[in-house]
Amino acid sequence: MNNRSRTLIATLGACVAFGAHAVPVTFSASGGNAAGIQATVDAFRTTLGPLNANVAGSFGSGRREINWDGVPDNLAAPNNLPANFFNVNSPRGVVFSTPGTGFQVSANAVNPTATPIEFGNLDPTLPGQFAAFSAQRLFTALGSNITDVSFFVPGSSTAATVSGFGAVFTDVDLANLTSIQFFDPFDASLGTFNVPVSGAGVVANEGFSFLGVAFTTERIGRVRITSGQGPLGNAGIDVVAMDDFIYAEPIAAVPEPETYSLLLGGLAWLGLMARRARRGAPRA
Repeated sequence: MNNRSRTLIATLGACVAFGAHAVPVTFSASGGNAAGIQATVDAFRTTLGPLNANVAGSFGSGRREINWDGVPDNLAAPNNLPANFFNVNSPRGVVFSTPGTGFQVSANAVNPTATPIEFGNLDPTLPGQFAAFSAQRLFTALGSNITDVSFFVPGSSTAATVSGFGAVFTDVDLANLTSIQFFDPFDASLGTFNVPVSGAGVVANEGFSFLGVAFTTERIGRVRITSGQGPLGNAGIDVVAMDDFIYAEPIAAVPEPETYSLLLGGLAWLGLMARRARRGAPRA
């Protein structure tokens, strides 16, 4: 290997190390009511930028939000929510997946099927445990406590990335169980961040927790939310429901982030030099 190759590898290593050590900005709060987390939620919103309309295409900056309240009754409990509803029906650039059986949005107080609010259809005790941050609906995965959120240019199948993501949770009773894990566009983990216990560290039914993370250099291609110990409907464990999702405007993942482009370009150059050397061509 010649000196030029060694210099390039050292430079690429320094760039990747620099990106890996960028410190994200974390917004975390809990409280016994919505007011207890409101200031932190608003600070996260301000960091991401102004709220964009729920239309197809990317605005390039600002943020999107999901509060579940625009979901029609026929796609709320006891019915399931399509995983791509917020990319197709109401374009906001997210598609959900889960190892469970699907997703559900809770019923409004007045609905055609007289379904109980706050997932009382899954367990009659849940309306006494949960509360809505933005009334009235909540969100959950079914058959699992894991929800993956992948990002797309709203209204399209084009993969996208965001700079930040946050969510509101209700009734987080146990520490270090509910979390959000962030992944880059190549599905490498950017870290796992724990959601604070609701009610400022005490078991508090109908309390709220918020966690939002904004990255300064990395881009997020997917997040994984782990909610409590298990899925709703299981007695004797800490179950958690979700409310508002708040995230930066999804932007097309191509071109790639600068750090990865540099790395891939450098590796391609090294490969070319190796092929030329094997063929006996003069080295650059």
